[in-house]
Amino acid sequence: EVQLVESGGGLVQAGGSLRLSCATSGCTFDDYAIGWWREAPGKEREGVSCIRSSDGSTYYEDSVKGRFIMSTNSAKNAIYLQMNSLKPEDMAVYFCIAAYGDYCIDAPFWGQGTQVTVSS
Repeated sequence: EVQLVESGGGLVQAGGSLRLSCATSGCTFDDYAIGWWREAPGKEREGVSCIRSSDGSTYYEDSVKGRFIMSTNSAKNAIYLQMNSLKPEDMAVYFCIAAYGDYCIDAPFWGQGTQVTVSS
């Protein structure tokens, strides 16, 4: 069974940085698309980043390009999201996900989420 546990959220001032981590078990990064989604109050969940299982290429949502960096450590079964130059609009609950196939859509596996709060 795939399990995902996020950590690293918190309160940061606008312009600051946070690094989210996701501890995984039951999945290999070669077989699952893995990524980060977020949900802000009153808004629908949106995909933030995704690493394709087939070639390891990384997708970023337009608003985070150049500011967020997603990475993995297979030896530690861990996924990371380095978030720089944070903006108030980045404030949300961030979820680590794993999906069958090559794309981070209709993901059956979600972590419990970690809150990121950005003060202006």
